[in-house]
Amino acid sequence: MSEPLRIGTRGSKLALAQAEWLRRRLAAAHPQRRVELVVIRTSGDRITDVPLHQLGGKGLFVKELETALLDGAIDAAVHSLKDVPGELADGLVLACVPEREAAHDVVLTRAAGGLAALPPGARAGTSSPRRAALLRALHPRLQVVDLRGNVDTRLAKLARGEVDATVLAAAGLNRLGLTPPHATACDPHQFVPAIGQGALALESRPGPMVELLRAVEHAPSRRAIDAERAFLQTIGGTCTTPLGGYAELDGEALTLRAVIAHPDGTRLVRGERRGDAADAARLGADLARALLADGGAAVLRELGWTG
Repeated sequence: MSEPLRIGTRGSKLALAQAEWLRRRLAAAHPQRRVELVVIRTSGDRITDVPLHQLGGKGLFVKELETALLDGAIDAAVHSLKDVPGELADGLVLACVPEREAAHDVVLTRAAGGLAALPPGARAGTSSPRRAALLRALHPRLQVVDLRGNVDTRLAKLARGEVDATVLAAAGLNRLGLTPPHATACDPHQFVPAIGQGALALESRPGPMVELLRAVEHAPSRRAIDAERAFLQTIGGTCTTPLGGYAELDGEALTLRAVIAHPDGTRLVRGERRGDAADAARLGADLARALLADGGAAVLRELGWTG
Protein backbone atom coordinates (compact mmCIF):
# COMPACT_ATOMS: atom_id res chain seq x y z
CA MET A 1 0.00 0.00 0.00
CA SER A 2 1.17 3.56 -0.72
CA GLU A 3 2.13 6.02 1.98
CA PRO A 4 -0.93 7.42 3.77
CA LEU A 5 -2.41 10.69 2.61
CA ARG A 6 -2.16 12.97 5.66
CA ILE A 7 -4.85 15.67 5.89
CA GLY A 8 -4.27 18.38 8.48
CA THR A 9 -7.26 19.84 10.28
CA ARG A 10 -8.20 21.96 13.26
CA GLY A 11 -9.53 20.02 16.23
CA SER A 12 -12.92 21.65 16.82
CA LYS A 13 -16.04 19.53 16.47
CA LEU A 14 -17.04 21.35 13.29
CA ALA A 15 -13.53 21.19 11.78
CA LEU A 16 -13.35 17.46 12.44
CA ALA A 17 -16.80 16.88 10.94
CA GLN A 18 -15.78 18.77 7.81
CA ALA A 19 -12.44 16.98 7.59
CA GLU A 20 -14.04 13.57 8.02
CA TRP A 21 -16.53 14.39 5.25
CA LEU A 22 -13.59 15.13 2.95
CA ARG A 23 -11.56 12.16 4.19
CA ARG A 24 -14.33 9.76 3.19
CA ARG A 25 -14.59 11.25 -0.29
CA LEU A 26 -10.85 11.12 -0.87
CA ALA A 27 -10.74 7.53 0.41
CA ALA A 28 -13.51 6.59 -2.04
CA ALA A 29 -11.69 8.34 -4.90
CA HIS A 30 -8.37 6.65 -4.04
CA PRO A 31 -9.22 3.22 -2.53
CA GLN A 32 -5.59 2.12 -2.82
CA ARG A 33 -4.49 4.93 -0.49
CA ARG A 34 -5.10 5.22 3.24
CA VAL A 35 -6.34 8.71 4.12
CA GLU A 36 -5.82 9.87 7.69
CA LEU A 37 -6.51 13.05 9.64
CA VAL A 38 -3.82 14.91 11.57
CA VAL A 39 -5.16 17.33 14.18
CA ILE A 40 -3.26 20.60 14.53
CA ARG A 41 -4.25 23.18 17.14
CA THR A 42 -4.16 26.72 15.78
CA SER A 43 -3.68 30.09 17.45
CA GLY A 44 -7.31 30.93 16.77
CA ASP A 45 -8.38 27.85 18.72
CA ARG A 46 -6.06 28.54 21.66
CA ILE A 47 -6.98 32.20 22.17
CA THR A 48 -10.74 32.47 22.65
CA ASP A 49 -11.21 35.53 24.88
CA VAL A 50 -10.00 38.25 22.47
CA PRO A 51 -11.87 39.50 19.36
CA LEU A 52 -10.37 38.03 16.19
CA HIS A 53 -9.72 41.43 14.58
CA GLN A 54 -7.49 42.33 17.54
CA LEU A 55 -5.47 39.13 17.08
CA GLY A 56 -4.83 39.55 13.36
CA GLY A 57 -7.93 37.99 11.86
CA LYS A 58 -9.12 34.56 10.83
CA GLY A 59 -5.73 33.75 9.32
CA LEU A 60 -4.99 32.57 12.86
CA PHE A 61 -7.02 29.47 12.00
CA VAL A 62 -4.78 28.80 9.00
CA LYS A 63 -1.15 29.65 9.65
CA GLU A 64 -0.15 26.60 11.76
CA LEU A 65 -1.69 24.32 9.14
CA GLU A 66 0.30 26.10 6.44
CA THR A 67 3.48 25.73 8.50
CA ALA A 68 2.83 21.98 8.81
CA LEU A 69 2.35 21.80 5.04
CA LEU A 70 5.58 23.63 4.31
CA ASP A 71 7.45 21.46 6.83
CA GLY A 72 6.13 18.27 5.20
CA ALA A 73 4.29 17.13 8.34
CA ILE A 74 1.05 16.85 6.34
CA ASP A 75 0.23 16.46 2.65
CA ALA A 76 -2.80 18.74 2.56
CA ALA A 77 -4.78 20.98 4.89
CA VAL A 78 -8.55 21.34 4.99
CA HIS A 79 -9.93 24.82 5.67
CA SER A 80 -13.24 26.57 5.84
CA LEU A 81 -12.65 28.89 2.91
CA LYS A 82 -14.10 31.89 4.74
CA ASP A 83 -11.11 31.61 7.12
CA VAL A 84 -8.50 31.65 4.34
CA PRO A 85 -6.81 35.03 3.67
CA GLY A 86 -6.72 36.38 0.14
CA GLU A 87 -3.03 35.57 -0.16
CA LEU A 88 -1.75 32.11 0.70
CA ALA A 89 1.67 31.41 2.17
CA ASP A 90 4.41 31.30 -0.47
CA GLY A 91 4.77 27.84 -2.00
CA LEU A 92 1.17 26.73 -1.38
CA VAL A 93 -1.93 26.50 -3.59
CA LEU A 94 -5.66 25.92 -3.20
CA ALA A 95 -5.60 22.48 -4.78
CA CYS A 96 -9.26 21.57 -4.49
CA VAL A 97 -12.68 23.07 -3.75
CA PRO A 98 -15.26 20.31 -3.15
CA GLU A 99 -19.01 20.85 -3.49
CA ARG A 100 -20.14 23.85 -1.50
CA GLU A 101 -22.67 23.68 1.32
CA ALA A 102 -25.28 26.39 1.88
CA ALA A 103 -23.59 29.81 1.90
CA HIS A 104 -26.16 31.87 3.80
CA ASP A 105 -26.21 32.94 7.44
CA VAL A 106 -28.85 31.96 9.99
CA VAL A 107 -30.17 34.17 12.80
CA LEU A 108 -30.89 32.30 16.04
CA THR A 109 -33.07 33.82 18.76
CA ARG A 110 -34.21 32.53 22.15
CA ALA A 111 -37.86 32.95 21.24
CA ALA A 112 -39.93 32.78 18.10
CA GLY A 113 -40.27 35.75 15.78
CA GLY A 114 -36.67 36.36 14.77
CA LEU A 115 -34.94 39.71 15.04
CA ALA A 116 -38.13 41.64 14.28
CA ALA A 117 -39.70 40.39 17.53
CA LEU A 118 -36.82 41.54 19.73
CA PRO A 119 -37.27 44.73 21.76
CA PRO A 120 -35.08 47.80 21.20
CA GLY A 121 -31.69 47.32 22.85
CA ALA A 122 -31.77 43.52 22.63
CA ARG A 123 -28.27 42.04 22.42
CA ALA A 124 -27.18 40.35 19.18
CA GLY A 125 -23.81 38.61 19.52
CA THR A 126 -21.21 38.02 16.83
CA SER A 127 -17.43 38.23 16.45
CA SER A 128 -17.63 38.94 12.71
CA PRO A 129 -17.15 42.59 11.62
CA ARG A 130 -19.22 41.82 8.50
CA ARG A 131 -22.14 40.39 10.47
CA ALA A 132 -21.92 43.19 13.04
CA ALA A 133 -22.01 45.86 10.32
CA LEU A 134 -24.97 44.25 8.53
CA LEU A 135 -26.89 43.78 11.78
CA ARG A 136 -26.36 47.45 12.67
CA ALA A 137 -27.40 48.57 9.20
CA LEU A 138 -30.46 46.35 8.82
CA HIS A 139 -31.58 46.24 12.47
CA PRO A 140 -30.44 49.50 14.11
CA ARG A 141 -32.67 48.93 17.16
CA LEU A 142 -30.36 46.13 18.33
CA GLN A 143 -27.23 46.33 20.46
CA VAL A 144 -24.47 44.36 18.75
CA VAL A 145 -21.92 42.80 21.12
CA ASP A 146 -18.83 40.63 20.63
CA LEU A 147 -19.44 36.89 20.94
CA ARG A 148 -16.65 34.40 20.22
CA GLY A 149 -16.52 30.64 20.56
CA ASN A 150 -17.30 27.52 18.59
CA VAL A 151 -20.84 26.64 17.54
CA ASP A 152 -21.68 24.81 20.78
CA THR A 153 -20.30 27.64 22.90
CA ARG A 154 -22.31 30.29 21.10
CA LEU A 155 -25.49 28.22 21.25
CA ALA A 156 -24.94 27.72 24.99
CA LYS A 157 -24.43 31.46 25.55
CA LEU A 158 -27.63 32.15 23.65
CA ALA A 159 -29.53 29.57 25.73
CA ARG A 160 -28.20 31.11 28.99
CA GLY A 161 -29.41 34.53 27.95
CA GLU A 162 -25.99 36.14 27.58
CA VAL A 163 -27.30 37.38 24.23
CA ASP A 164 -30.79 37.51 22.75
CA ALA A 165 -29.69 36.55 19.25
CA THR A 166 -26.67 35.36 17.34
CA VAL A 167 -25.75 34.67 13.72
CA LEU A 168 -24.16 31.43 12.52
CA ALA A 169 -23.35 29.96 9.13
CA ALA A 170 -25.99 27.58 7.85
CA ALA A 171 -23.21 25.32 6.56
CA GLY A 172 -21.77 24.75 10.03
CA LEU A 173 -25.15 23.85 11.49
CA ASN A 174 -25.84 21.50 8.58
CA ARG A 175 -22.49 19.75 8.85
CA LEU A 176 -22.99 19.20 12.58
CA GLY A 177 -26.55 17.98 12.05
CA LEU A 178 -27.95 20.73 14.28
CA THR A 179 -31.46 22.16 13.93
CA PRO A 180 -31.75 24.79 16.69
CA PRO A 181 -35.20 26.20 17.41
CA HIS A 182 -36.11 29.73 16.36
CA ALA A 183 -33.72 29.79 13.41
CA THR A 184 -34.33 32.20 10.54
CA ALA A 185 -32.40 31.99 7.27
CA CYS A 186 -30.86 35.28 6.09
CA ASP A 187 -31.36 36.38 2.50
CA PRO A 188 -27.83 36.19 1.02
CA HIS A 189 -28.68 38.98 -1.42
CA GLN A 190 -29.21 41.38 1.50
CA PHE A 191 -27.22 39.82 4.34
CA VAL A 192 -24.29 39.04 2.06
CA PRO A 193 -22.21 36.04 3.26
CA ALA A 194 -18.48 36.05 3.89
CA ILE A 195 -16.16 35.33 0.98
CA GLY A 196 -16.12 31.55 0.54
CA GLN A 197 -18.72 30.86 3.22
CA GLY A 198 -20.08 27.33 3.06
CA ALA A 199 -17.12 26.08 1.00
CA LEU A 200 -14.16 23.98 2.03
CA ALA A 201 -10.71 23.93 0.46
CA LEU A 202 -7.79 21.57 0.39
CA GLU A 203 -4.50 23.46 0.40
CA SER A 204 -1.26 21.73 -0.61
CA ARG A 205 2.17 22.17 -2.08
CA PRO A 206 2.25 22.28 -5.90
CA GLY A 207 3.00 19.06 -7.72
CA PRO A 208 1.48 15.58 -8.01
CA MET A 209 -0.53 16.02 -4.79
CA VAL A 210 -2.69 18.63 -6.51
CA GLU A 211 -3.91 16.15 -9.13
CA LEU A 212 -4.64 13.57 -6.46
CA LEU A 213 -6.75 16.02 -4.44
CA ARG A 214 -8.64 17.28 -7.48
CA ALA A 215 -10.48 13.98 -7.60
CA VAL A 216 -13.05 15.62 -5.30
CA GLU A 217 -13.08 19.04 -7.01
CA HIS A 218 -16.53 20.51 -7.85
CA ALA A 219 -16.19 22.80 -10.85
CA PRO A 220 -19.24 25.05 -10.19
CA SER A 221 -18.15 25.64 -6.60
CA ARG A 222 -14.62 26.46 -7.76
CA ARG A 223 -15.92 29.05 -10.22
CA ALA A 224 -18.04 30.73 -7.55
CA ILE A 225 -15.06 30.78 -5.21
CA ASP A 226 -12.78 32.15 -7.92
CA ALA A 227 -15.13 35.12 -8.36
CA GLU A 228 -15.44 35.80 -4.63
CA ARG A 229 -11.74 35.48 -3.88
CA ALA A 230 -10.80 37.67 -6.85
CA PHE A 231 -13.06 40.32 -5.30
CA LEU A 232 -11.24 39.93 -1.95
CA GLN A 233 -7.77 39.90 -3.50
CA THR A 234 -8.39 42.99 -5.66
CA ILE A 235 -9.55 44.96 -2.65
CA GLY A 236 -6.60 43.69 -0.66
CA GLY A 237 -8.83 42.95 2.30
CA THR A 238 -8.45 40.38 5.04
CA CYS A 239 -10.90 37.89 6.48
CA THR A 240 -11.87 40.48 9.10
CA THR A 241 -12.47 43.39 6.70
CA PRO A 242 -16.22 44.13 6.85
CA LEU A 243 -17.08 42.94 3.36
CA GLY A 244 -18.96 40.08 1.82
CA GLY A 245 -19.34 38.46 -1.56
CA TYR A 246 -21.62 35.75 -2.88
CA ALA A 247 -21.51 34.18 -6.35
CA GLU A 248 -24.33 32.09 -7.81
CA LEU A 249 -24.23 30.04 -10.98
CA ASP A 250 -27.09 29.37 -13.38
CA GLY A 251 -25.64 27.05 -15.99
CA GLU A 252 -22.74 28.95 -17.51
CA ALA A 253 -23.91 32.33 -16.17
CA LEU A 254 -22.51 33.73 -12.94
CA THR A 255 -23.90 36.51 -10.74
CA LEU A 256 -21.68 38.00 -8.04
CA ARG A 257 -23.13 40.28 -5.36
CA ALA A 258 -20.89 42.03 -2.87
CA VAL A 259 -20.88 44.64 -0.13
CA ILE A 260 -18.31 46.80 1.65
CA ALA A 261 -19.67 47.90 5.03
CA HIS A 262 -18.70 50.47 7.63
CA PRO A 263 -18.49 48.67 11.01
CA ASP A 264 -21.04 51.04 12.57
CA GLY A 265 -23.56 50.12 9.88
CA THR A 266 -23.99 53.67 8.59
CA ARG A 267 -22.69 52.92 5.10
CA LEU A 268 -23.15 49.89 2.87
CA VAL A 269 -21.61 50.01 -0.59
CA ARG A 270 -23.29 47.31 -2.65
CA GLY A 271 -23.02 46.11 -6.24
CA GLU A 272 -23.26 43.14 -8.55
CA ARG A 273 -21.82 41.78 -11.78
CA ARG A 274 -23.22 39.20 -14.19
CA GLY A 275 -21.33 37.36 -16.89
CA ASP A 276 -19.90 34.11 -18.16
CA ALA A 277 -18.79 31.76 -15.40
CA ALA A 278 -15.56 31.19 -17.33
CA ASP A 279 -14.72 34.84 -16.54
CA ALA A 280 -15.31 34.41 -12.80
CA ALA A 281 -12.05 35.97 -11.63
CA ARG A 282 -12.41 38.95 -13.96
CA LEU A 283 -15.97 39.57 -12.75
CA GLY A 284 -14.78 39.54 -9.16
CA ALA A 285 -11.95 41.96 -9.82
CA ASP A 286 -14.22 44.28 -11.83
CA LEU A 287 -16.81 44.40 -9.06
CA ALA A 288 -14.14 45.16 -6.46
CA ARG A 289 -12.86 48.12 -8.46
CA ALA A 290 -16.41 49.38 -9.01
CA LEU A 291 -17.30 49.25 -5.30
CA LEU A 292 -14.05 50.93 -4.31
CA ALA A 293 -14.75 53.75 -6.75
CA ASP A 294 -18.35 54.04 -5.53
CA GLY A 295 -17.38 54.85 -1.94
CA GLY A 296 -15.93 51.60 -0.69
CA ALA A 297 -12.38 52.96 -0.70
CA ALA A 298 -13.44 55.87 1.53
CA VAL A 299 -15.07 53.45 3.98
CA LEU A 300 -12.02 51.21 4.09
CA ARG A 301 -9.57 54.10 4.46
CA GLU A 302 -11.29 54.99 7.73
CA LEU A 303 -10.36 51.50 8.91
CA GLY A 304 -6.70 51.89 8.00
CA TRP A 305 -6.88 50.33 4.53
CA THR A 306 -4.17 51.61 2.19
CA GLY A 307 -5.16 49.81 -1.01
